[in-house]
Amino acid sequence: MSHRVINSLGKRVAVTLSAISIGMLGIATITSGAGASGLTAPTAGMKPASAVGKGEGSLNLIAWEGYVQPQWVKPFTKATGCVVHPKYAGSSGEMVSLMANGGGGQYDLVSASGDADLRLIYGGDVKPVNMSLIPSWKQFRPFLQAPSFNTIKGVHFGVSLQFGPNVLLYSTKTFKKAPTSWSVLYSSKYKGKLTVPNNPIQIADAALYLEKSQPSLGITDPYELTQTQFNATVNLLKSQKPLIAKYWNLASDEINLFQSKTVVAGAAWPYQTITLQSNKAAVADTIPSVEGATGWADSWLLATHAPHPNCAYKWMAWASTPQVQAEQAVYFGETPANSLACPLMNKLQAGSCAGYHADQPDSYFKTIKFWKTPLAQCGNGKSDCVPYSQWTSAWTTITG
Repeated sequence: MSHRVINSLGKRVAVTLSAISIGMLGIATITSGAGASGLTAPTAGMKPASAVGKGEGSLNLIAWEGYVQPQWVKPFTKATGCVVHPKYAGSSGEMVSLMANGGGGQYDLVSASGDADLRLIYGGDVKPVNMSLIPSWKQFRPFLQAPSFNTIKGVHFGVSLQFGPNVLLYSTKTFKKAPTSWSVLYSSKYKGKLTVPNNPIQIADAALYLEKSQPSLGITDPYELTQTQFNATVNLLKSQKPLIAKYWNLASDEINLFQSKTVVAGAAWPYQTITLQSNKAAVADTIPSVEGATGWADSWLLATHAPHPNCAYKWMAWASTPQVQAEQAVYFGETPANSLACPLMNKLQAGSCAGYHADQPDSYFKTIKFWKTPLAQCGNGKSDCVPYSQWTSAWTTITG
């Protein structure tokens, strides 16, 4: 992995509040409507393509840096004639902003994460996708074939791409056995020796912990929090702040904290673990058995006004194949959606399949609550949940 890839991983977390504010404008109308079960995506009724025609010769992508690399882009262009033009975004909020008005007739696809998908779907900026035109989709792990963050009421708005669990990274010198709970990140025993991502979606991790540690709160979904549940979660994170050595923005930040032995535990991704272990650091990671974990998952979403729809479909099909999935997973440091990519990953980088948890059974992944945009509308027919705009404001208060 290059330093550039380390920075790319960090950009997923380093979300600016200005970008989020712009992005939230796209879903202003759904924060005061009916419950989530009553919401309808503006483009849900649009009929997706029934076949893929001749490529238009061009493809405009909004992507995380590292997602559009020559080793899989050049063969794609050679095979399809579609020349790829990437626009790299530094945050989920920026992606939402760039995709305003259905991509503005400029962009075709966006590699959105779960914290942006619903903003784009309910904002009318993306449209349904015909999954029968994505042959390798049938090879995806079942939980990524129609996940709630890109599929609404049976309508597919995106093709799952890559994902990763948010793991508990720990020093094996401090912890002789793997911790079974996220409680270590809230323990005064490790004051000044802890680190977590600098990201509003981190509120969900605290809510996941409270779901088990304070069942009286009634939390059932860490992304659907009533005001009372949200307030309790924010208070927990405020009490955690004195224990934090640093809120990390880049993956390299956390790696350095563990290498210097500044911290002994933190919320991380498998990438940090693999990098540290390759440098002989005494660390390991785990998904705590008590609570499970959150995780992120990216999807290619098709712009409502995509100017090059045939090239877009060709790209989604290409990016879903085992070989390309393996190449991207190893390059970027993540887990492929395609279950057949695992052996190919090991050919590219020995041990990467296990290192990025791609060899785990489906039961393992069922313990992961994947990111989705917090909306005012919960799945209970009410509008009593705290929307993402308040998450960002609260996070500033917590970390400031």
